[in-house]
Amino acid sequence: MYFLSELEHKLLVRKLLPMAREVGVSSDLRGWNWHQPPLKPYYDDVKLPMYAVCSKYCPSDRDIYLGFVEKARRKLNYKIALGKILHGVVSDCLQAFIQRRDLSFERWCEKIRWKEIPAKPEELLPIARKVWNYLVKICEARYIDVKSRQPYASEWDLMASTVPFLIEHKISGELLGLSGLLSLDCYDYLRCIMFDLKVQAEPEPWHRLAPVGYALVFESVHEIPVDICCVVYLNILNGKIVVKKDLFFASDELRSWWVEERDRKLEIVAERKDPGKPERNLCRKDCVFYHVCYG
Repeated sequence: MYFLSELEHKLLVRKLLPMAREVGVSSDLRGWNWHQPPLKPYYDDVKLPMYAVCSKYCPSDRDIYLGFVEKARRKLNYKIALGKILHGVVSDCLQAFIQRRDLSFERWCEKIRWKEIPAKPEELLPIARKVWNYLVKICEARYIDVKSRQPYASEWDLMASTVPFLIEHKISGELLGLSGLLSLDCYDYLRCIMFDLKVQAEPEPWHRLAPVGYALVFESVHEIPVDICCVVYLNILNGKIVVKKDLFFASDELRSWWVEERDRKLEIVAERKDPGKPERNLCRKDCVFYHVCYG
């Protein structure tokens, strides 16, 4: 899922890394300068989760007001259920492989709390099994390849080279006005790439905000520069797994866009400002608050 193909590796090495070195990132927009404008949050008493800052599903941002001021009930749907299940499959399967735990798909299914999933097991499990098997095969192939080239490496070294990922790394975003309970989908510590996983989604420009936001948080906590980000699109089309990646340079422009989104949404919550309903024809029918605005 987070492994780069040969073409993606060429894009990284021949274009994105040289661009990052030549263009650079303004020191004001590095996460470790969280205590200075423009990164310093205006409001100390409000903390938002990353998805709230980066989501652009609602044209007027009224979803932020309804969710964090009015505490309105979210109406979950199949798409959200599939996203939750597949995020769990990807993270748990990769972590089990890294730790060499004997975790089968059947044992993993036993952990699912179906009362919290707005869909039936028979609708989700066949898809989840396909993704699980897909990941296992990729990891095993990578492991065999690394082992054949490094026959004297220890098991720990082999795993570190095969799957060089921090999966669901827990980190605090409080320095940047975010929740203290954030989880990174994936950070490649050999190539310094921040990944964010999207399930059953078509590419949107604002999808780049989440990995850029996590890169800023990572910089604020660990003071390690993160110049490259990637959105991974995991889609199921006609029963087949389709994975596409949007690999890009975390530029000043994207960082500034993230800061603007954070500041506006923090203001909505702190000042309890209702931005108003967007026009009905602009609303997504799968919005979790559609029933509140137009139910």
